[in-house]
Amino acid sequence: MNPDTPSALQLRDIHLPAEPSWWPPAPGWWLLAVLLLVLLVWTTRFVLRRYRLYRQRQQLLAMLDALTRQPGDVTPKAISELSILLRRLALMRFPRQQVAALTGNEWLRFLDNSGGDGRFSDGPGQVLATGPYQPALPADVDLAALSALMREWINKNMSH
Repeated sequence: MNPDTPSALQLRDIHLPAEPSWWPPAPGWWLLAVLLLVLLVWTTRFVLRRYRLYRQRQQLLAMLDALTRQPGDVTPKAISELSILLRRLALMRFPRQQVAALTGNEWLRFLDNSGGDGRFSDGPGQVLATGPYQPALPADVDLAALSALMREWINKNMSH
């Protein structure tokens, strides 16, 4: 071979550049990580809040069931305890200034406006205004209807 020929030149192979490093990530990956973290925190807070509301609702409904378990024993004290149960929930869910001072028909109107659809003032819920203060309740008190109405009100006010 003749060293003057082009095939005999001392050529080197092509060198590729080094592969890019995986750290630090590009700015887009940082942005995606931050967005995912924010989404994870928001989702966790949302799920925990819903779970807390669910548990509170279940506890309130269990208390309601315990108070209305024996329909033959409808006493002013039982009616008072039912009203107290609703008032506690109302104080949890609505501003204190709006709920704390309500009594009698004003209390029933508030319950109607916040989910009772008129059945506290004109239905089985009427007993909540006067029942705790009577020496004996009238025989026509429908504890099952009152319990159903209160259950519906609790479900409406604990769902959001």
